[in-house]
Amino acid sequence: MRTFLISYDLANSAARHSLSAEIMAMGESWARPLATTWYVRTKERQSAVEARMRRLIDAEDGVLIQEVAGDASVLNTALRWFKNRRTDIATGADNIVAFPMAPAEMPAQAA
Repeated sequence: MRTFLISYDLANSAARHSLSAEIMAMGESWARPLATTWYVRTKERQSAVEARMRRLIDAEDGVLIQEVAGDASVLNTALRWFKNRRTDIATGADNIVAFPMAPAEMPAQAA
């Protein structure tokens, strides 16, 4: 498993959502300590990470991708790792729950 630091400066903010979604889907887990700075843990090589980012940016955008090892100093922010959302293919269950549940979806209560 590799850890990459990804940071970007976008000239057009329209790509921000798709770039963020791509980063979150890229690996096993991710962290975003600053607004446009991410850490991603993935099995992919740096060239594959670069290819995924390249297709989402324009000529005016800048992206930094660096494989990192070791700890980082973090000041006035937090570094929390999030696991990617995965659907359990065998059962169809996922880790998303919507509230409130419709009456037909509510579990039966014991009498």
